Amino acid sequence: MKELVEVIVKALVDDPDAVEVTESEKHNEIVLELHVADHDMGRVIGRQGRIAKAIRSVLKAMGSKENKRVMLNIVD
Repeated sequence: MKELVEVIVKALVDDPDAVEVTESEKHNEIVLELHVADHDMGRVIGRQGRIAKAIRSVLKAMGSKENKRVMLNIVD
């Protein structure tokens, strides 16, 4: 899942080298933390959070296949 988030976000931002995703797993929960450059934060979140919501929806669908809960945190 980490790789999927990296591919999606790198296609959206101006500075793909600054994209960093960390993944941690506890029981049935996967937590992904996304770090991007400050000037790309708006591109990743989108208007009214639409892009972030869409990314989370894709992750939720992937997680349901594995019976896991997936959380995406976009970090400053």
